[in-house]
Amino acid sequence: MEPLIQPVSLVEEAAALRAGRPGPEEHVDRVFTRIDRTDPVVRAFVPEPGRHARLTAEALALADRTAHDAQGPPLYGVAVGIKDIIHVDGLPTHAGSALPPGVLGGPEGGAVRRLRAAGALIAGKTVTAEFAVRAPGPTRNPHDLGHTPGGSSSGSAAAVAAGMVPLALGTQTLGSVIRPAAYCGVVGFRPTHGRIPTDGVIANAPTLDAVGLFTSDLAGARLAAAVLCDSWTPAPEPAREPVLGVPTGAYLDRAHPAARDAYTRHLDGLGLPVRHVDAMPDFEDVMRHLFTINRYELAQVHAELFARFAALYRPETAAAIRRGQEVDRADYLAALAARSGFQRRLADLAADHGIDLWAVPAATGPAPRGLDSTGDAVMSAPWSYAGLPAITLPAGTAAGLPLGLQLVAPANADERLLALAALVQARADF
Repeated sequence: MEPLIQPVSLVEEAAALRAGRPGPEEHVDRVFTRIDRTDPVVRAFVPEPGRHARLTAEALALADRTAHDAQGPPLYGVAVGIKDIIHVDGLPTHAGSALPPGVLGGPEGGAVRRLRAAGALIAGKTVTAEFAVRAPGPTRNPHDLGHTPGGSSSGSAAAVAAGMVPLALGTQTLGSVIRPAAYCGVVGFRPTHGRIPTDGVIANAPTLDAVGLFTSDLAGARLAAAVLCDSWTPAPEPAREPVLGVPTGAYLDRAHPAARDAYTRHLDGLGLPVRHVDAMPDFEDVMRHLFTINRYELAQVHAELFARFAALYRPETAAAIRRGQEVDRADYLAALAARSGFQRRLADLAADHGIDLWAVPAATGPAPRGLDSTGDAVMSAPWSYAGLPAITLPAGTAAGLPLGLQLVAPANADERLLALAALVQARADF
């Protein structure tokens, strides 16, 4: 069998397709061949009878629609994977569950509409943990099939890592973009909360949920972000080296020794100014408030469906919903207030110490062995709690599996985050 890790450059594929190399039908044949060859092993895509015919029809319709557009839209013909909690016209939404698809339907997601408007083709739905909670799907890590790809956006990360598609959408409530991207050795971008529309997405916790994306490289992430994010304005080239912030204490202590060692080497090797800051002295309280919001809102989102179909939910999801049902509303409101305080504290610390980016591990370590868990989201969770934009860059390996370096910027500084990430990557020797 050919190697499973054959990532495809989004920028290069989009440029070739706009230039007419290959034509629409030939391109669909190539995409279908990639998926047909790799997915029976990796299992990143939700099975879809008639995928080839559907994609061919969509590609030919796109070619007709854009025949008089000399330049072509930015993602002309690019095949994209869509996490199966995001509605796509013409494809059922299962959300990794056994619930009847008819009760989960809804209008196509705003992010999908933006991709279509930019010329993208929808390659199919990618596997998700049930309702983007914790019960994993069947997807395996292309780097080692005995290891998890992470989650809950497991299929999207694995599909990009294996080169089945150059771009895929995921969602993140706690760590569901950053962690699987790190585990699978690809770039994962979670924008500021709300920068990519979340309409047409089955919510997990609306206060925390964000639509994010996976690409094989940073250039692809910048291209996709410009299509997907509200009011995207490319940042100018950085005029100086960024100052990196390191949050000392209990948060970093959650990373495994191998990941901590690699992280320290990476920071030292960058040669950039670093500020060590006690940013989360109340880390356990931060996590408690985070889970109070998450579980309370999860229970609210599923109140009607769970009342009707509780027996069809997987045990991990049912347990999370039941914990949410036990959360007192006063505790939930207190957690929201604590979140606002945490957001202000991070912003003040960054300003006071001249920090441009927080630089932290993307995950506690490499992907764990086994498929019964999607791993620990703790390295992403506080930043998701604050709603801040984050990106993970592939950053070497441990035990032969990928690691990631996570960079986090102030709210709504997404464009600057990606520009500074390019500078960091250029300095890196991962």
